[in-house]
Formats: sequence, structure tokens, C-alpha cells
Amino acid sequence: EVQLQAYGGGLVQPGGSLRLSCAASGFALDDYGIGWFRQAPGKEREAVSYINTIRKFYADSVKGRFTISRDDTKNTVYLQMNNLKSEDTGVYYCNTRPNPIIPWGQGTLVTVSS
Repeated sequence: EVQLQAYGGGLVQPGGSLRLSCAASGFALDDYGIGWFRQAPGKEREAVSYINTIRKFYADSVKGRFTISRDDTKNTVYLQMNNLKSEDTGVYYCNTRPNPIIPWGQGTLVTVSS
């Protein structure tokens, strides 16, 4: 089965850090660009970051705080999130980019709260 599983979320205080992982199964990640998305309560899903073989892209809201990376030997993409803010709260998902073609998983919940 082809799938992407995001994990590593949790509850963190403002200013804290988390590292999310996106693990692929059923296909090789190195053939694709991979992006992180998030959906805050009551809002639509938005793109957060994206990595391909050449570049990394970040939404303006996370530039300087989030870092995307990939380890193709582990078939995994990571999102290091530092200096988290309450507005970073949401369910985080990963999928292929530029076009999401893998069925969306359940994501991983990140809650930033004191």
C-alpha cells in the first residue's frame, strides 16, 4: 500500500520545538518532492514547506523557524519546528509536491499552548 505517515506532534509551550517525521511506504521518496501542510481549527489546509532535489521552500509565516530536510536512505522527510507560536497549532500532514497524489493520512496534531 502506498502511503505517507506523519508523526511526532504533541503539546508544546510557545517558544518550544518539535520535530515531525513523514515516513513513506510502498514507494521511494527520492522520486518526489515532498511537502508539509497544516490545517488549523476552522481553517483550510495550507502549505507550510516543500523540499525537492534542488530547493527548499517555506511559507512566510514559518521562515526562519522551520527547517525541512530529507533522508532518502530512511525514506523519510522531517520538519524541525523551532520557536513555535500558538498560530502554529493544527494538524500537520505530508504529501507529494507539487501535486499531492497520495491519499491524505490522518496527520499529526501539534498544539502550541501554555
